Amino acid sequence: MPGTRKLGRASDHRKAMLRGMVTYLLETGKLETTVTRAKEVRSMTEKMITLSKDATLANKRQVLAYVTKEDVAKKLFDEIGPKYADKNGGYCRIIKTGPRRGDAAEMCIIELV
Repeated sequence: MPGTRKLGRASDHRKAMLRGMVTYLLETGKLETTVTRAKEVRSMTEKMITLSKDATLANKRQVLAYVTKEDVAKKLFDEIGPKYADKNGGYCRIIKTGPRRGDAAEMCIIELV
């Protein structure tokens, strides 16, 4: 179930951070972050891509309620959703890159497959 990790944030801050990271990942296709954040971003991104595969009005409203930019939501329904129409899950890849210099947090790159 998406949203089970607290990530050391209050719920409103955590939700805003994840919304921004999901939007950025869908916009650029690639994101560098810590492993635990990447796992949360992956689950929400896959949920958004699954919603975009069927372009009903209800699904568009759900995506627009979560994604923070309208042009990213449009890109999601016009390009990304049809691209993964025949695939059942596994839209994101997490590649570990090693510890961060400052606090040795395990870093990774999350990208769309």
